[in-house]
Amino acid sequence: MRIGELSRRTGVSVPTIKFYVREGLLPAGRLTSPNQAAYEETHVRRLHLIRALIDVGGMSVAAVGEVIAAVDDPGRPVHELLGEAAHRMVPRYGEGSSGNDDEGEEEGAGPGSAEARKRVGALLDERGWHGDAESPAGQALAVALTALESVGHGRFAEVLDVYADAAEQVARVDLEYVAHHVAREELVESVAVGTALGDAVFAALRRLAHTDASYRLFGREEENGGEGGAEAEGAGGA
Repeated sequence: MRIGELSRRTGVSVPTIKFYVREGLLPAGRLTSPNQAAYEETHVRRLHLIRALIDVGGMSVAAVGEVIAAVDDPGRPVHELLGEAAHRMVPRYGEGSSGNDDEGEEEGAGPGSAEARKRVGALLDERGWHGDAESPAGQALAVALTALESVGHGRFAEVLDVYADAAEQVARVDLEYVAHHVAREELVESVAVGTALGDAVFAALRRLAHTDASYRLFGREEENGGEGGAEAEGAGGA
């Protein structure tokens, strides 16, 4: 197919396709004449991957380039490949950043407070998770725990294991879904889409569950209290 058809099939403009080729994200087409190139289904799949990483995953072109390099490296294990994609979708924090601009943090100590980083490391050890406390996700968790502590909710760490239990279940479902794809591009695209949209789905489900839990915990008591008050008022009026 020619570049015009490739553009129509993927929804990516011709100038953008040419930009991706120049940046090394998309292989150049096969030259059929000095001014014409032919593109294959592999180009369609690669463009879908690029757009998923940018539009859904929120990655920069530079970050996409690193993920693409991992995809094109046949020696890169699938576990590392998926990790590269997932890590690029986690917020990054600079050295010494606590996430809340505390001036008391030790310079160069890493994101989050020392106590929060220690808690993240302990969580990984206790659960036997194959992960790194200094990874982007580990740092993001340390920053979140530090922020909770700073606003007086340090006790939230007491329910961290419950959150971890839920995360394990969701992660297993995520990876079982991704495992249905065979092509490396499709695996990475599934991680990008699944992580970004999966986060949105899980957040929405959590809000719905909050509504139900709030009603069960507080709503019924208020209803019963209201009925009791009305009965008492009626009895008094009699």
